[in-house]
Amino acid sequence: MPMQPWFTDAKLGIFVHYGIYSVDGVPESWSLYTGRLSHEQYMKQLEGFTASRYDARAWARLFAHAGAGYAVLTARHHDGVALWDTAQGTLDVVRRTPAGRDLVAEYARALREEGLKVGLYYSHSDWNHPDYASVTHPDPPNDSVATHPLVTPADGVDDPAAWARYLAYRDAQVGELVSRFAPDLLWFDGEWERSEEQWGMRRLSEQILAGNPETVLNARMLSYGDYATPEQGVPLQRPDGPWELCLTVNESWGYQPQDRAHKSVSQLVRYFAETIAMGGNLLLAVGPREDGTFLPEQVERLEGLGDWIDKHAEAVHTTVAGLPAGHHYGPSTLSADGRTLYLICFDPPRGTVSVRGLRNEVRRVSVVGTGTPLGHRITGGLGDIPGVLWIDAPAPADVDGHATVLAVELEGELDLYRGAGRD
Repeated sequence: MPMQPWFTDAKLGIFVHYGIYSVDGVPESWSLYTGRLSHEQYMKQLEGFTASRYDARAWARLFAHAGAGYAVLTARHHDGVALWDTAQGTLDVVRRTPAGRDLVAEYARALREEGLKVGLYYSHSDWNHPDYASVTHPDPPNDSVATHPLVTPADGVDDPAAWARYLAYRDAQVGELVSRFAPDLLWFDGEWERSEEQWGMRRLSEQILAGNPETVLNARMLSYGDYATPEQGVPLQRPDGPWELCLTVNESWGYQPQDRAHKSVSQLVRYFAETIAMGGNLLLAVGPREDGTFLPEQVERLEGLGDWIDKHAEAVHTTVAGLPAGHHYGPSTLSADGRTLYLICFDPPRGTVSVRGLRNEVRRVSVVGTGTPLGHRITGGLGDIPGVLWIDAPAPADVDGHATVLAVELEGELDLYRGAGRD
């Protein structure tokens, strides 16, 4: 299926890691995998998960303020605890926690009320399921996958019948998510613990798309994914096709009270601008406390990023990747018709801003957000080799505190010189 246009137009998504791991504020399901908590200690968190102040409508309003086009909620992480009322076993927050609510249903409804696309995270792996550690990866990517007791049978002997039961359980849960919530996006994880054939990815993909042909699938569906999902660092080279950078607001995916290393709004604007300038989306991760509320620091970051996006909306929405490296000292985007170039300047411009290799004549340059026009001129150039466009720096009153954006209106569609100069 062709990629859904809403995804590449969205630019920003919010990634919400919410589960029983927020009770003790530990590293999600990984605290079970690494032995930081015993199985008994980890599962005891079920008793403390209340979601007592969980307000999906407030979440949706916050995400909309942030400028997001979609959000992704951890419907079921590697610990196997479902946030919805699943018919596959009893390990869900409706039956097993004081929350006693279908959190996914409320989330999906609230997002759609705000006009946001609904994404759901689901882990292929389940370190709590009795049939999960029943087969071995034919070519394990690391020693942990090859030997961990939550992943691989202790005696090294495969049990195909147990694995078939596990896949039936997984497929049934995914089927519930598709039929009940019609997610616009399914964000899978945990794929490294089995091969594509073992996971039955083709069959699962066909099942999902039969239920909802427009569902977008991430790269953790391996050959059947629609887009790449690098994590925690802007790629130096643009991935092929659609992609999304997964980035935490602090250093943790879920709520960890000791982690106060929140990125500043200016840093998040920089990550966002660099990502969309390479044609990607930013999926920004926040972790609610067990009661369902976000830390004030995370709310502040989301609102601050949203204010910047709102002010510079024309340089964000309905744009595509901008100039290749070397033409402008900073990221840029390009209007969908190719006739307006948006230059993003993280530091207050001093004197002039330059663009190299631009063949087009320039009709007008202005500051996005204020509309103030800026003087501009071209120097140099020889034959087919264009000169350098010099743009007067904006006045201090037109400089944005996080990143200033200049709109360069062109005669015709963007035309760049990419040669090596005259011999």
